[in-house]
Amino acid sequence: MENTLLIGLSRQIALQRELDVVANNVANMNTTGYKADGSVFEEYLMPGAQAAGFQGADRRVSFVQDRATWRNFSAGPIRPTGNPLDVAISGDAFFVVETARGERYTRNGAFQINAQGELVTSDGDRVVGDGGPIQFQSTDNSISINPDGTITAREGGNSRNDSARGRLRLVRFDNAQQLQKDGATLFAAPAGLAPQDAGPRARVTQGSIEQSNVQAVIEMARMVEVTRTYTQITAMMQQFSDLRRTSIEKLAEVPA
Repeated sequence: MENTLLIGLSRQIALQRELDVVANNVANMNTTGYKADGSVFEEYLMPGAQAAGFQGADRRVSFVQDRATWRNFSAGPIRPTGNPLDVAISGDAFFVVETARGERYTRNGAFQINAQGELVTSDGDRVVGDGGPIQFQSTDNSISINPDGTITAREGGNSRNDSARGRLRLVRFDNAQQLQKDGATLFAAPAGLAPQDAGPRARVTQGSIEQSNVQAVIEMARMVEVTRTYTQITAMMQQFSDLRRTSIEKLAEVPA
């Protein structure tokens, strides 16, 4: 019975972890550029919890082990906004931003211009271009972003005076699953995982943003399923606990 309780406990720990992941996905259903997480579990066979000396050898005890969390990097829906500083990526690529913790990578293209004339994210992190941070002049207007990421702006009211302000740096990774989340929409590359130029297959769309790729109905259904399973295991463990207590009480009644 002890093994039964321990196996149930291992499953409850795994379900608690999965519920945390699902709840975080649900909380970010409306977060621009958010990528949903998923959980991976595996069977762990306890080699020491068996005895082969009996006529019928014991079977190894099977526990549930939390193995990893994986990222769903599939593209989210593209929503037009009409804001010239909003940019959505089509293809396997990330924007590069400069943070206090180093370079980070994101699909959140809801950009703006700060007081210093720099293109930044909604959190104030500078967006990195091929030549470094992208800088605008105080007289710039009619900002245009081409599909290849080239940014031009019209100086003053002169329609013939369009000047280049930089080109968005778009990168890709050979194994994006190794990226580590740093906040809701930022990713950090661990040592040994270097960004590569995304190439011509990655294009951008001005005036649009990529929404979260969380599928609300699936996540809510999964939350209900996980909660029900957790409750069922709790009830089973309570039954075994009651059975154990009853067995001890019955043994205490046996005359010495």
